Amino acid sequence: MRILVAPDSFKGSLTAKKVGQIIKSALVNEISNVVVDVTPMADGGEGTIDAFLYSSQGKKVKVSVTGAMGEKVETYYAVLSDNETVIIEVALIAGFTSVPEAIRNPFQLTTYGIGECIIHALNAGYRKFIFCLGGSATNDGGLGMLQALGVMFKDEEGNNVSPYPSCLSKIAQIDYRNIDKRIWESDICVASDVENPLCGKNGATYIFGPQKGVLLDQLEKLDSSIQKFAKCIESHLNKKFIELPGAGAAGGLGFALLTLNAKIESGAKLIASRIGLETKIRQSDWVITGEGKTDLQTLHGKLPYVIATMAKGYHVPTILISGSLELDLTPLYEIFESMHSISSGPLSLDDSIKNTEVLLHHRVKNIARLLKYAG
Repeated sequence: MRILVAPDSFKGSLTAKKVGQIIKSALVNEISNVVVDVTPMADGGEGTIDAFLYSSQGKKVKVSVTGAMGEKVETYYAVLSDNETVIIEVALIAGFTSVPEAIRNPFQLTTYGIGECIIHALNAGYRKFIFCLGGSATNDGGLGMLQALGVMFKDEEGNNVSPYPSCLSKIAQIDYRNIDKRIWESDICVASDVENPLCGKNGATYIFGPQKGVLLDQLEKLDSSIQKFAKCIESHLNKKFIELPGAGAAGGLGFALLTLNAKIESGAKLIASRIGLETKIRQSDWVITGEGKTDLQTLHGKLPYVIATMAKGYHVPTILISGSLELDLTPLYEIFESMHSISSGPLSLDDSIKNTEVLLHHRVKNIARLLKYAG
């Protein structure tokens, strides 16, 4: 029996690699003739670089850039085995978890370091980029990144504005002419499963702002500031970007990248394609995937759904193992053979996170005892 284990991370507790190792351990302990292929996955959020590098012979490149709060951070981007393609994971530069909740002020968080990272890669000779936008702390419309690349933003008096959302409403003049010309020579792909536009009730600020610290009475002000900023860019470039699907990803970083001729693709599909997941599925008898929480949003292009849909095309059954399951998931049974929560009783969220490894191993052990009779 050959089983492909292709999980996402259990955010807040286990990386995708660790989830895969635990599942494999439980399977081989219970099924004597099993061959397990562990392929950690991601959808463009945290852990995407690790997922890419696990399946290729790429490398990490260390870089010192500006963090979300304006501080210097030591981080890295990746170069794939083709020695041409750079992977930039936003969460490693301006990630949500890098900003302590007690001092989190979304009006003072910037994407400037993303632009610095791009410049570093351009100086090293790279011209192909994949941006992974999940897990960002920022909501600046990509202002900081664009400034780092050379785009000029000035107020009514002709003064340069600072690269923070608090200055968005002051912008009166925009000029892309001083941008690093090498960016126009580059092939830019954005891995994101967010389809929200930049502005409005379904945009970046209203949908994702509150979880980043934007207060309810601040939503309208910040959304209006970003809209003014974005319309200035559209007027300057004579192109429309605000309403494009994905423009609202990573607090509007998707919008800024679209102005650089980027293409937005499903993160899960892009990564699956790059690491040859389809071939691995075709060679398997079963697929096991997983995620931290499963609800009806899983149907809207989340990683387990993408994997299960691919597997269904080859008549390979897929099992989903999740940190938690919503009660009514009837539509998901159309693509998953079965779904399992690792929870074994009434537990608080903190207790569940502390005991994730044990709970996961126990759940997979029971699944494995059934699979070995499946032949």
